[in-house]
Amino acid sequence: MRKASGMKLTNRLVAFVTLIVICAMFVIFIGGAVSFRQLGQDYLHHYLGGVVEAIDQEMADPQGSQSLARWLPRLLKASNVVALDVSNDTGSVYQFQGLQKIDDPNILYHTEYPLTLNPGYSVSIQSVPPYTELTYSLGAMSSISLAIMIIIAGLIWGVNWLKRQLQGSELLEERGRMLLAGKLDAFAKGADLEWPETASLALDKLISELKDARQERSRFDTFIRTHTFLDQLTGSANRVLFDSRLQSVVQDQDNHGAVILIRIADWEELLLAKGKIVADELIQDVGMVLSNMVQRYPDSVLSRYFDAEFAIMLLQQPSKEVNQFVNQLLKGLERLTPSVPLQRENWCHIGMTYFASGERRGRIMDEADMALRSAQLQGTNSWYAFQKDVLGEDTRGSVRWRTLLDAVLSQGGPALYQQPAYLSGEKIPLHRELLARINDENGVMIKASRFLPAVEQVGFNVRMDKQVISQALDLLKNGPTLDNFAINVSVESLLDKGFIRWFRDELLQTPRPVLKRLSIEVPERNLSRHIDAVRTFLKMVTGLGCRLGVDQAGRTIVSTHYIKDVNVQYIKLHRSLIREIDQRQENQLFVRSMLGACANSGVEVIAVGVENDREWQVLQQLGINGGQGRFFAPEMSVSQISTKNRR
Repeated sequence: MRKASGMKLTNRLVAFVTLIVICAMFVIFIGGAVSFRQLGQDYLHHYLGGVVEAIDQEMADPQGSQSLARWLPRLLKASNVVALDVSNDTGSVYQFQGLQKIDDPNILYHTEYPLTLNPGYSVSIQSVPPYTELTYSLGAMSSISLAIMIIIAGLIWGVNWLKRQLQGSELLEERGRMLLAGKLDAFAKGADLEWPETASLALDKLISELKDARQERSRFDTFIRTHTFLDQLTGSANRVLFDSRLQSVVQDQDNHGAVILIRIADWEELLLAKGKIVADELIQDVGMVLSNMVQRYPDSVLSRYFDAEFAIMLLQQPSKEVNQFVNQLLKGLERLTPSVPLQRENWCHIGMTYFASGERRGRIMDEADMALRSAQLQGTNSWYAFQKDVLGEDTRGSVRWRTLLDAVLSQGGPALYQQPAYLSGEKIPLHRELLARINDENGVMIKASRFLPAVEQVGFNVRMDKQVISQALDLLKNGPTLDNFAINVSVESLLDKGFIRWFRDELLQTPRPVLKRLSIEVPERNLSRHIDAVRTFLKMVTGLGCRLGVDQAGRTIVSTHYIKDVNVQYIKLHRSLIREIDQRQENQLFVRSMLGACANSGVEVIAVGVENDREWQVLQQLGINGGQGRFFAPEMSVSQISTKNRR
């Protein structure tokens, strides 16, 4: 994969031009010095050749050799000759040795000339090279110095001119770096000075088309999910989603709850008498009442099961609470005024049944339908509960839950278990998700899926999250340095200013290498609902080095625009989508849609709750990035993992 260069274009050109000019000056300087030296040697050789010629002519005269001692020394001194020796085969005829003090004899110029008029004779000369004793003179070198200054000044001016001309190119390059860094929204449109203008305009157009394509793809993915799992008239879940969620719930351990069916009597007659518009308005009014009633139960599912029938699933609620809810539900529906031919006193009926883990989904729905028919036989707006023994029901009310949770939090917080999440093809876990567990009054372990609704109901979200975060940071600081941990933080806590200040201070006091091993996970539903309120804090968390994940994705149908808004690193699909996905085409379509929404964004999609090889094979064929569940590793206590690592 190609990587962007770390050197700007302007710096490259400036360095190139400067290097070329400096090299040219250096070459000219070296060439001038060599030429200067060669000219001096040629001048000295020519001058000494004249002296040798005079000696040759003088020695050709029979009396000349005697007169050399009279005039030659003065000539040699004037010529900077240090030593001269006239000799033949028999020995020296005449020698001269100057009195100059030479510090470095190696600088002397040695040469030997034969005498043409006196065959057999030669003259050996040692002389001082020309320009040896010369020093720098401002006057003599002023022209060269001025030329160098002019070149340097021209170079500085040329470099500044080049920078001004390439400023637009630098802006375009800097914009490209920001786009590669993921800051697409901030640099979607370029400055007017960007150059080349055609490249800048083309980049603007491509970014605009890319943003439109992403928005269209997000809308299309949301469209697929909503038309697959949502009722288009009321916006609630459809029968496919309700059956899938109920099937997943009864297959999990330690789950219990209630299924409630609400049917509008004589809806077909209303449709024939008043038309589709009036009938749809009644369905919308009923859906609005039901939606407002179930909002206080976080794990509830509201579905338009048939045209004139709604279904509600409540999880982990005691029978007393469910009975109160159904009574309030009936009173809320009775406030509506249906159109004729519906009878005001006999137009809505409710049937209810309880269920526990291990029961068959079809049998549960049959029981709810039988209860609904019993309510219809009463001839008035009423509800009826199917008579059966409630297995696994937790009869704690809000007061008992508050007492239990307060005791747990006062004694050091919940016990932490962990389950690793793996990327496809990797043997080392991406992280270990920390799962909270508490013990009730009898010492029985209670999973988070059972007590977290109570935590939210009694308002202990902030206290619970503080306890879990503190334990997680302690594990990161004191535990094995190879383990990465992921913790779940509720959005309700992130909306509390006191919790945000506490969490920020804890992160700032933690070394950055430790924070890089921490992942923060928030639920998709509440994140999408409160994204404007938590965006700033989540960006700060990622800026400090923590990873950000979204869990329970697909539990409800929401837009995936949060992926870019808060820089999500990974998404965990809700376990209800994964359970028996090899037999559920609609869940496979949902997973494909989520993968499409995360394509080309760098976001890893992880399947939670993988139980067997069949599910994992289908998920891999769909293109899932990783998995978590009992198929990979069971849930284990954090203390057991610490002991294993020490061994």
